[in-house]
Amino acid sequence: MNVLDENIIAPERERLREWRIHFRYIGGEVGHRGMKDREEIIPLLHAIRQPTFFTRDQGFYSSILRHPGYCLVYLDVEADETADSVRQFLRCQLFRTRSQRMGKVARVRHSGISYWQRHERDEQMVSW
Repeated sequence: MNVLDENIIAPERERLREWRIHFRYIGGEVGHRGMKDREEIIPLLHAIRQPTFFTRDQGFYSSILRHPGYCLVYLDVEADETADSVRQFLRCQLFRTRSQRMGKVARVRHSGISYWQRHERDEQMVSW
């Protein structure tokens, strides 16, 4: 399941719906509005089966947050570019399936994706 943070604006969520990218979002369909970032969202992700969590909050891009049960994606782009970035990430060969995403913490930028993978010591990078 794709989960969007509440910091992803409504017009971008609508674009994802138009593209038939399924998701639930914090504060509307899962969790509650104003959830504390790491203190409340991480436990919520543990309760959902294999979620991929998309956020614009840089605090989620940390190697210590790697876990086999979820994927964290920090969208390091402007607010009105998040839908395009989500779609581009989900189409990337390395992240296309849920099983490929699990255990990773990724940062999406215009230049590509950098990510931490479980059981890997170094940060990995892939260009678009």
